[in-house]
Amino acid sequence: MKIFHTLYSKTISLENLLQAWEEFKHDKRKKLDVGEFEIHLEDNLFKLHHALYSKKYSHGKYSGFFITDPKLRHIHKAIVRDRIVHQALFTTLSPIFEPTFIADSYSCRKGYGTHRGFQKLIIYSRKVSKNYTKNFWVLKSDIKKFFGTVDHTLLLQIIGKRIKDHDLFLLIREIIESYNTFPHKGIPIGNLTSQLFSNIYLNELDQFIKHKLQVKYYIRYADDFVILHQNRIILTEYLSAIREFLKRELQLELHPRKTHLRKFSWGVDFLGYIALPYYHIVRTKTKKRIFKKIKENIFLYKKGKLDKKSLDQSLASYFGILKHAHTYKLKQFLQNNIFLWMK
Repeated sequence: MKIFHTLYSKTISLENLLQAWEEFKHDKRKKLDVGEFEIHLEDNLFKLHHALYSKKYSHGKYSGFFITDPKLRHIHKAIVRDRIVHQALFTTLSPIFEPTFIADSYSCRKGYGTHRGFQKLIIYSRKVSKNYTKNFWVLKSDIKKFFGTVDHTLLLQIIGKRIKDHDLFLLIREIIESYNTFPHKGIPIGNLTSQLFSNIYLNELDQFIKHKLQVKYYIRYADDFVILHQNRIILTEYLSAIREFLKRELQLELHPRKTHLRKFSWGVDFLGYIALPYYHIVRTKTKKRIFKKIKENIFLYKKGKLDKKSLDQSLASYFGILKHAHTYKLKQFLQNNIFLWMK
């Protein structure tokens, strides 16, 4: 295992903080807090660098708000100064931990994502079914209240196996302990670092499933995962072992109402799509959300609150979601509705 010792000075350098700012501010220039920080950018970055260099940096408070994505989520937003630190730390840690992740972990990784994760499900389904000539079973589950139950001590122990730079480790601990849902528990949805920390934490589960259980057809996206196998009994054995591992090693538990064993021919709902032999469709909730968002954006455009370029980009992104499933009739229906809504 490669261990890293001298990273703190590079992470907090003015050059790295400036680069972190450039990456952070992308598509945020119109935000009031970002604009205010940029007015005195040089002074603000020098102050931040000095606080980090003198070991006097402390993470600020979060502001909370709710979004529907598609389910209701409580987002916690840090101030601009702290989000620049998150970006700088993310830049340092990603190259260290990224190579340790399995190929079939698809959340919050460059070049991965929901579409690639779902396509891998289709690839695996063809392999395990011998091109759909045999039926098989799918174990699908997710972790109950994952972001709110990540244990700080365990997360720091996992990170500490690779990060031996004392000052960098203290900065990581400062960020992790800046937020609590319960004492020493939880990472905030919304932090860039939380995306990386969640993958680092659940990589322990990935390694257990792939190497200890030797599962061949396993895919994870955030706290949502599937396992494919022809034998239902073997999947129940995997499920029991995974439950025990999560409780013993990570202090997590599977969501009881979102853990299912079902035949693939019944349809598998994963990452916004429903996979079936020979074809796949967009799930009903996803379709409703697309129609709602497009209608809202067209309304904003007609009111002059959204420019044509932004509208076209949003339409392209939603049609991009549809192209990953068998949706010819749905796309025709949507295009007809867009024509009516634009009148």
